[in-house]
Amino acid sequence: MALFAIADLHLSLSVNKPMDIFSGWDNHVERLSENWTKIVSDEDTVVIPGDISWGIDLNEAKADFNFINDLKGTKIILKGNHDYWWSTMSKLNSFLKENRFDTIKILHNNHYRYEGYGICGTRGWINETDIPADAKVLAREAGRLETSIKSALAEDLEPIVFLHYPPIYGDEYNYDILDVMYKYNIKKCYYGHLHGKAHKYAICGERDGIDFRLISGDFVQFCPIRIA
Repeated sequence: MALFAIADLHLSLSVNKPMDIFSGWDNHVERLSENWTKIVSDEDTVVIPGDISWGIDLNEAKADFNFINDLKGTKIILKGNHDYWWSTMSKLNSFLKENRFDTIKILHNNHYRYEGYGICGTRGWINETDIPADAKVLAREAGRLETSIKSALAEDLEPIVFLHYPPIYGDEYNYDILDVMYKYNIKKCYYGHLHGKAHKYAICGERDGIDFRLISGDFVQFCPIRIA
């Protein structure tokens, strides 16, 4: 049993949103499926931190969920900035149940146990706190992250944090999110969102005692990376 992660699948199996117009994204669904099949087993868990489907609503995203559900392992998903299909937890869980997508779980104000670890996380947000609307969203995301971490700690689990947005990008620090991780002595943080030329500004390594890793699909060549 192993723990893997990969962000930014950007699936569009039922909508016209081709990704191969971008460099490095050619045949990315086929590459993802092939890589996943080679290294992930049914007993494994894969965390997918956002930008999962281009579907505007759950109906449009259904084919993408079916694809993910059929992949090996348990999948734990959280929201990205392009996941417009995202709804309330009750509607999402009903959607999963009605369609028998029984290998997919939602990470939102909660955590999931993996051995002695707690899988925690939230979407995060951009670091533009001088804009009132963005500051409000960012504060809410920081609160959700804290709720997730505290739920894991309540079960004596070591939290591992998964975010969609990077908490550090180049020389920009998102302290609303980082301060939560500092407060609870988080050691590992995995994030997505960055593509193409933005990869060169990604932080991959230790900063302030936290090991940060970019896991966006094109950065990891559409191959889930093993965490534990």
